[in-house]
Amino acid sequence: MRRDLPTLLAAHWTRLALLLLGVLGPLALFADLAGDVLRTGGFGWDRTILAGVASSRTPDGTFAAQALSTLGGLWALPLVVGALALGLARAGGRAHARFLVGAVAGAAALNVLVKLVFQRPRPADLVAVLTEPGFSFPSGHAMSNLAFGYALTLVFWHTRWRWPVALLGCGWGLAVGLSRIYLGVHYPSDVLAGFAASVAWVAGLYLILGRRWPALRRSPRPGR
Repeated sequence: MRRDLPTLLAAHWTRLALLLLGVLGPLALFADLAGDVLRTGGFGWDRTILAGVASSRTPDGTFAAQALSTLGGLWALPLVVGALALGLARAGGRAHARFLVGAVAGAAALNVLVKLVFQRPRPADLVAVLTEPGFSFPSGHAMSNLAFGYALTLVFWHTRWRWPVALLGCGWGLAVGLSRIYLGVHYPSDVLAGFAASVAWVAGLYLILGRRWPALRRSPRPGR
C-alpha cells in the first residue's frame, strides 16, 4: 500500500488539490465566519470597512456598482446562465450545460437556506445606497455570481480559452460581490462567506458529477 501511495497521488493530484483547496479550505473559512456571526453577531472590521467605503463613494462608482448589482441580480443572471447552457448543449456539452445550471441554481438555493438559518439583519444603520429586503449572511449576489464564474471556468478548463474565461468569469463574480459592499447592502463578512461557500459548493459538485459524467472533465464536443 505504501508503495502504491505515490503512484495514486501522482495520478489523482488534480482531484486531491481540488478537494483540499476547492472544498475543504473554503468550508473551513465559511465555518469560521459563520461561528463568529452566530456567537457575536459579526465583526468590528465589518462596520469599519463599510464606514470607510461610504465616506469615499463617488457618483461614477455608485453608478458602476449599481449596474454590476443589477446585471448579477435575480432577473439577469438566470437569463445569461440559461443562454450559455443552451449554447453548450447545442455544441455537444450537455454534461457541461447541466453542471453550469446546477452550480448556479444550487448556490442560489443554498444561499436561501443558510440565510434562513442565520437571519442576520442587513447593515441598515449605516449609509446604504439601496434598501433591500431579506437577510444579510451570506451575500446571495456574491455566492451566485462567483458560482457562475467558477463553474464557467471549470467548464472551459480543458480548452484553449481556460485563462481568459477564468479571468473574466471569476473576476465578474468578485466584482459583483464587492459592489454589494460598496452599496452598503452587505457586510464584508457576508460577501467573504458567500465567496467561500460558493467555491466549496461548485468544486464539490464538479468532483461528484465528474465521476458520473466523464465528459465533464473534457472539452465540450459534438456528440457528447
